[in-house]
Amino acid sequence: MSSTERRAPFARRFGVTLLAGVPGILALVAYVYLTTPPTAVPPGLTLPLLAVVSGLNPLLLLVVACLVGAYAAPRTGLRSYLLDRVSTGERVWPRLRREVGFAGLVGIVGSVLVVVLDVLLAPFVRVDLPASAIGGTRPTVSEVLAFAPVRFLYGGITEELLLRFGLMSALVLVGRYLTGREPDGVGSGVMWSAIVLSAVVFGVGHLPALAQAVGLTPALVARTVLLNAVAGVLFAWLYWRRSLEAAMVAHVSFHVPFLALSLVQVALL
Repeated sequence: MSSTERRAPFARRFGVTLLAGVPGILALVAYVYLTTPPTAVPPGLTLPLLAVVSGLNPLLLLVVACLVGAYAAPRTGLRSYLLDRVSTGERVWPRLRREVGFAGLVGIVGSVLVVVLDVLLAPFVRVDLPASAIGGTRPTVSEVLAFAPVRFLYGGITEELLLRFGLMSALVLVGRYLTGREPDGVGSGVMWSAIVLSAVVFGVGHLPALAQAVGLTPALVARTVLLNAVAGVLFAWLYWRRSLEAAMVAHVSFHVPFLALSLVQVALL
């Protein structure tokens, strides 16, 4: 059992990760409040209530993921500097600083790869999705900027807690038990299985948002899952080889080119 598991009480491990994910939930609630037109508010709800309700399900999932991750991560050898902070008092930034450059580069490369794949797959989904997801809408500057905190806080941090800290850690722990190996002996096969499975779930998790805009078809489902799973594999690999926080940095940097593309699109309209 790791030093994190021995020294940090479960409640502190859970609490510090939950607090890290809450700003992403608040960003999502604020985005719904700021961008939902009054005519789109369902009968019986006010706009503030709709915004709050929109954050309840993600908050519940975050609580579950942090509970699971706080138990599973220290038992699998997966590293989080936040957990180390509450167990040993060692500061996060001096350790993360060594990883920021590489993690940021991984995120940027991942976004370029996803854009290229999106272009290559466009002919197969053109009938179902007339325009690429990159440039398929006509946002305003205010809408682009309002969504930026959701990209960076919810996407970059909260989703990493949900998919990597929660789901991937649990999958690795299950794999460790199934293979009968100790934490220091978790094999690459178990890790890669957890990486791929969590990445696929990450891709599937983007389907409901797409379904609100267009009708889902097999080609659209395959394209959406693939594009997001590619990014998910990169983030999960960083969680394995570096740290949870490195995966967060990569996920945040992944969104930077998309934010820039959105602003360019607004400028060219």
